[in-house]
Amino acid sequence: MDIVRLNAAAIVALAELTTIAERTALTGSSDFLECLILCPGLHKQQSATNLNKAEFPATAALTTGYVFRVENSATVHYLQRVGRTGHLTMLNVHAPDSDTPSIKGRKGLLVSSRLLSEPLSSLLHLSVLMPTPIAIAVLVNLHDWWACTVIAMLILCRLLNIAVIRRRSSTFWAGASEPGVRGDLLILLGRDRWIRMRGLVDDLKAVTSGEWLRDPTGLENLAINTATVLVYIATVVSGNCSSIGSLVILLLLLSSAVLLGASNILLTTQTMHDRVICVVGEPVKYERRLILAKQLIKETGRDDWAIGLGMIVPEMRDAVRATM
Repeated sequence: MDIVRLNAAAIVALAELTTIAERTALTGSSDFLECLILCPGLHKQQSATNLNKAEFPATAALTTGYVFRVENSATVHYLQRVGRTGHLTMLNVHAPDSDTPSIKGRKGLLVSSRLLSEPLSSLLHLSVLMPTPIAIAVLVNLHDWWACTVIAMLILCRLLNIAVIRRRSSTFWAGASEPGVRGDLLILLGRDRWIRMRGLVDDLKAVTSGEWLRDPTGLENLAINTATVLVYIATVVSGNCSSIGSLVILLLLLSSAVLLGASNILLTTQTMHDRVICVVGEPVKYERRLILAKQLIKETGRDDWAIGLGMIVPEMRDAVRATM
């Protein structure tokens, strides 16, 4: 029975859950303190770039008619999360303090803004840091050094992945700056989900343009592979843990997964490159996409963006204008 119990704990550690990867995409990066968050799938944090399921939706600037695609995979994942089929969802993008030149200061304001707007999610995220220190204290008291070694390996795995995530997200390109200019984007997601995103053009570029995480270098790939191997070694080593030690590790992994998963569900905003994306109001349902196109053409006074997105064809121009 002890062997079955030990194997069960090891299998949970290797489960490829996306909880940590989702948190990374929603917050745009990862803090070193999060090395204490040990969830199943912790070795899959780098897969956060795949959460968008290879979708890069067509997008049009309603102010200029320019058509392009959202290239930031984390932003696309957030849009997929908040979008609803047959509905137009309104989003706002803003920097907490655009007058503050210090990146460090702006990050602090971002944290404060998140604490105010997402209190329960933030509380859960703070609470998920606690199970690991508690588990270590219990295992030290039990003198189960093998179990302590397992947790140390998992923490090291997290540290390596966090360091790589921070390095990969440090490269940032969003095109030429257009200070003070406001933008208005229409994004066509798969499954007929429509997003309208507003904000300063520089803020919109920051969350949609370029890449979120650049490709890892050779050294970074080595760190990622080392972190992955550490999880498997920890699984093997866990066979030497006591029954109570194995149970503590199992409870640690499960409780962390539940708390972090709940925090992710309650987090309704996304942070990306020192900007915050949030939903404004309730999604509006449309019976036909053409109705949406006509409404926005009337509002913007131009239809080049609708043609570029394929929402109407040039031959429909006169007919659309006649119904406006």
